[in-house]
Amino acid sequence: MKHLNILVSGKVQGVFYRDTAKAVADQLGVKGTVINNTNGTVFIEAEGDDFSLEMFLEFCRKGSDRSEVENLETSEGELKNYRNFEVIRKKSS
Repeated sequence: MKHLNILVSGKVQGVFYRDTAKAVADQLGVKGTVINNTNGTVFIEAEGDDFSLEMFLEFCRKGSDRSEVENLETSEGELKNYRNFEVIRKKSS
């Protein structure tokens, strides 16, 4: 198991990117969260095995049907042992 922090930029808000990310994550058994940032990017925390995360990253690079991914940044982080994959609807302050 490993933890990835993924920052996606481009046309990734208002195009069902988060909901599609959840559907893909659920299919692959990836756990974590996805949230829209105020600067127009999407931030994902994803946990899973190497194969599942690589397949999930393939989705992240392509995005949903209506999105246009321009850049993807990933970094490994500390495992948080998420129980599921959740779309966070509102940024907490």
